[in-house]
Amino acid sequence: MSIAVIGAGNWGRNLVRTLAELGALSHVVEASAERRADLAAKYPGVIFLDSHEPLLDEPAVTAVAIATPVPTHHALARAFLEADRDVFVEKPITLTTHEAEDLTALAEQRGRILMAGHLLLYQPAVAKVAALIADGAIGRPFTYHLERLKLGRARSVEDVLWSFGVHDIAVLLHLVGETPAQVVRTGHSGLNAGIDDDAYLHLTFPSGVQAHLHNSWLWPIDRRGLTVIGSDGMIVYDEKAQTLTLHRKRIHPATLESADAGEEIVFQGAPQPLELEMRHFLDCIATRQSPLSDGRSAVEVIRVLERAAVGRSQP
Repeated sequence: MSIAVIGAGNWGRNLVRTLAELGALSHVVEASAERRADLAAKYPGVIFLDSHEPLLDEPAVTAVAIATPVPTHHALARAFLEADRDVFVEKPITLTTHEAEDLTALAEQRGRILMAGHLLLYQPAVAKVAALIADGAIGRPFTYHLERLKLGRARSVEDVLWSFGVHDIAVLLHLVGETPAQVVRTGHSGLNAGIDDDAYLHLTFPSGVQAHLHNSWLWPIDRRGLTVIGSDGMIVYDEKAQTLTLHRKRIHPATLESADAGEEIVFQGAPQPLELEMRHFLDCIATRQSPLSDGRSAVEVIRVLERAAVGRSQP
């Protein structure tokens, strides 16, 4: 199995390293000669190119992992799907729902694997959250609260919701299992007009569940996590500490009296989710099974992002 990485920038280098460690890396396409030279010294058995075009006719390449700037995702992914390659695309998969739908339809038509880089879905703690909810550990879920905040790398094309929120929205849709009936967003752009540095997203689902997401790359403290409030308990996932705590706390609806039966760390520590994500991609290529973060799920994430226009509510 030979995988080519297209784009070896800040995140693409991680894909290069991980796929090399898994013994699946064959080619790297990178426009920067300096980056190519640096990586070539580390991975002497890998072929380095400055253009992806030769790979379209290279039968030895099984699949590609695309980590280029987001505006290029659709054209690159489409070219490789048309060349009958399996394709992994870093988040967000595209900048529009129409483009994501186009790639999904093309992949299904040609029988190819299309997988989006929704990394957090491959964090074992998220699977544990899903299992706790399914097992009724917190009763009926009421609200989901997600935070991804830090002094981060500001962007000039996509805003903080498109940059940070993709992971959280993917996890939220996976856990709730519904399409939101209403999407409301507010935000603030202080660095570049029209590019939100700080954004709040409020979602209401048909079942009555609500979710609240806060993203910021202009924040003094690094906070990443998920809290789920239910009728019989609460779950807190601290992504930085990699701890998952089950709080047996509730308020009785009839008496409005609170009850606290303590808390328990039910999960702690995990392997690197990027390795798990890439192993899943390789497994899907081998077995032809649909990925957890397939094209259809990626379309729903982009659809939420498109609905989340600043200052607009759209049912």
